[in-house]
Amino acid sequence: MKLKSFILALSLGLATVPLSAQDILIQAGNTDLALRVGPNKRLYQIWFGEALADKSDYSKLSWNVYSGSDGSAAIRGWEVSACAGGEDYFEPALSITHSDGSQATYLVYKNHRTRDIPGGTETVINMADELYPVEVSLHYAAYPEYNVICSWSEISHNEKAAGITLRNAYSPMLYIKRGSYYLTEFSSDWAREAAMSSQQLQFGKKIVDTKLGSRASMHSHPFFELGLDAEAREESGEVLMGTIASTGNWRYTLEVDNAGALRVLAGMNSSDSHYQLPAGQVFKTPDFIFTLSREGKGKGSRDLQGWARHYRLRAGMEPRMSLLNNWENTYFYFNQEKLAGLMKEAATLGVDLFLLDDGWFGNDEHARNGDYAGLGDWEVNRKKLPGGVPALCDAAEEAGVKFGIWIEPEMVNPNSTLFEKHPDWAITQPGRKTYLYRKQLVLDMANPEVQDYVYGVVERLLSDGTPDGDSRIAFFKWDCNSPITNIYSPYLGSKQSNLYYDHLNGVYNVFRRVKENYPNVNMMLCSGGGGRCDYEALKYFTEFWCSDNTDPVERLYIQWGFSQFFPAKAMCAHVTDWNKGASIKFRTDVASMCKLGFDLGLSRLSEAELEYLKSAVSNWKRLQDVILDGEQYRLVSPYEENHMAVDYVNADRSHAVLFAYDIHPRYLEPLRRLKLQGLDPDASYLIEEINLMPGTKSELEGNASVFSGDYLMKVGLNVFTQNAMQSRVLELTKVKD
Repeated sequence: MKLKSFILALSLGLATVPLSAQDILIQAGNTDLALRVGPNKRLYQIWFGEALADKSDYSKLSWNVYSGSDGSAAIRGWEVSACAGGEDYFEPALSITHSDGSQATYLVYKNHRTRDIPGGTETVINMADELYPVEVSLHYAAYPEYNVICSWSEISHNEKAAGITLRNAYSPMLYIKRGSYYLTEFSSDWAREAAMSSQQLQFGKKIVDTKLGSRASMHSHPFFELGLDAEAREESGEVLMGTIASTGNWRYTLEVDNAGALRVLAGMNSSDSHYQLPAGQVFKTPDFIFTLSREGKGKGSRDLQGWARHYRLRAGMEPRMSLLNNWENTYFYFNQEKLAGLMKEAATLGVDLFLLDDGWFGNDEHARNGDYAGLGDWEVNRKKLPGGVPALCDAAEEAGVKFGIWIEPEMVNPNSTLFEKHPDWAITQPGRKTYLYRKQLVLDMANPEVQDYVYGVVERLLSDGTPDGDSRIAFFKWDCNSPITNIYSPYLGSKQSNLYYDHLNGVYNVFRRVKENYPNVNMMLCSGGGGRCDYEALKYFTEFWCSDNTDPVERLYIQWGFSQFFPAKAMCAHVTDWNKGASIKFRTDVASMCKLGFDLGLSRLSEAELEYLKSAVSNWKRLQDVILDGEQYRLVSPYEENHMAVDYVNADRSHAVLFAYDIHPRYLEPLRRLKLQGLDPDASYLIEEINLMPGTKSELEGNASVFSGDYLMKVGLNVFTQNAMQSRVLELTKVKD
């Protein structure tokens, strides 16, 4: 990587500034981020790229300066914490209105420290304004094993009682200089999550954000890929991959400046959120998590996935439970006896858990027999379930499975006892006609009393029917179906611009209490499908629901998109009746490449289909450590071909699983051999096709044969067919010498 790629040519009249003795180096494996304190005491980025072997070489890096009209040399470089009101004329990292009305801030270096954290080191750089009592600490957590850096800013002050207003607050800025930049973004809507599209960035800003408050990723997801000098490719080329850890309103801004440098900013969305920060309170920006790969986005994904399993995802190194959900089998129409029967079906299938979905709560005129009533009234419906939660737990234990339940405690129906008693607990605009999204409103989580109520919903359920205090509920599916509408907080009064941030922190407060007090309860993050999928919420949840769309063909695209940033262990995939034109085998094989679940009635299946499912569940549970904890290699993209393939390889490369799918091949289209990745080239592997329908034999050439890893990666196998919606699952086992 040439030094000239990182020099910002600002204007004529350039001169070299003497090197400062105060350099700060953040090391993340084979990537280094080097910062320097300038003679003006401001902090600048001097390097972001492949790590130099000799760290003393960073002292040789120089920067450029712009000679002012008065003949002085004023630095205008890549300032990490550039603020509004200064001499940098592009998007600032921080914009503050001070208590006296001034809108200019200049941050200078005070000190820094480094401490060990699990998996790496955290560098904290303390900055301050010399005119106003404002302090900003820049945090960089670096994880060398996975080449990942997590950065954020913390802002505080001791100005007058009126406080300051944050008009904008990003995490520390990142700068890149290349010949061209190609952005891959991930758009979304209900049932079409993680849709990938690419474009070349030109001069100016590209902004991707959300203003929805809750269910925040309904239209766009908080992650991106940036191909440097070429479009991002799977296994070659340089690519920056970044994601914002925020369950609320977020924004990333990619700005190409007049000199062709790219400025990357990621943080809070300031739209309708000029935050009034009191003295002594700390404002934290969302984490910006990124990795720079020189081996394509495949390597970047594997680094992010490994980092997440070890250091971010709740219970990231623990097994996951397969499950049977009742939703698409019964919807709102069930009773205690019917559910007990479904629990026995779950046991027959061989899954670990039965999950009771929506419709179990509300009574009398607020009974939950549709989405129009009951949200907020988290008492068991006595007509449907006279024995309550204890009877359901008893039935699950009798069937030999664990019990889980659906909740949506951040929401309320106006048609509910809770809303009748506490209309001021809902976010609604006084004096205006209320707009209902999905017949519901969002509870005002900025209000501590509401936070206590929502946490109490969880606490009451977990203690129901358990006199010894040890809950028998093993799993929550935590839904959030509505964005924030009718935007006004009765609790915040005149500080309405604080709503989005304070509401989000209220949500996190509840998540934190649940995790701390019930560490053994697994939880699925759900939001009308994939409307919540970020690494802040996943501190508290073991997995997330990718989409309500379970059509296996559509799911291949959705799962491909989410796999760019998330491990298979975090991605829930269920077998349902969506797309009955696809065989039960194809539907199950698609779901088996992630965290497996089911949402269908077994009574409608043939004997052969049921036997197949039992075998597939058994195989998935047996191979869970490979699929969910192994390294993932995306081999064939559905965006590029009429097929898709991924393989997973465990840590010592002794075991691998290959999933191959024919989507809708063209008539007599040529088929190519599939080359695997990640294997030990010097080892030999036994190839066996699994997940076969009863009474059928593998037609795979070379099935039950032994091949070298070298052969499988260079020559490959003929696994694709010209048949629509066909699939193959291959197990590879290293043969001992």
